Amino acid sequence: MLRSLFVAALAVAFVTPAFASPDLKPLKRVEPDYPVEAMRAGTEGFVEVEFSVDAAGKVESVSVVNAQPARVFERSAVAAVKKWSFAPGGGRGKVRLDFAL
Repeated sequence: MLRSLFVAALAVAFVTPAFASPDLKPLKRVEPDYPVEAMRAGTEGFVEVEFSVDAAGKVESVSVVNAQPARVFERSAVAAVKKWSFAPGGGRGKVRLDFAL
């Protein structure tokens, strides 16, 4: 049990910003949760998403461009990016989220 908690504490998702629009200024970034099933299986991977930001700075839409392995981390990545906020102005962005234990 203690070992499981220790492993859970070490599991993180790293975000490598690669915003397509230089006008996007991040104000709030929420890190994605590491899926429990992936953590138990020792699975690592990444998700690349594209997103659009409205004039108020809220993320409007998020779409997965690439993910390895498929159907493991996408839900967590999309949910996190939808919680991000940016300085007002709007635009489009692209980011890769790496999931590593």
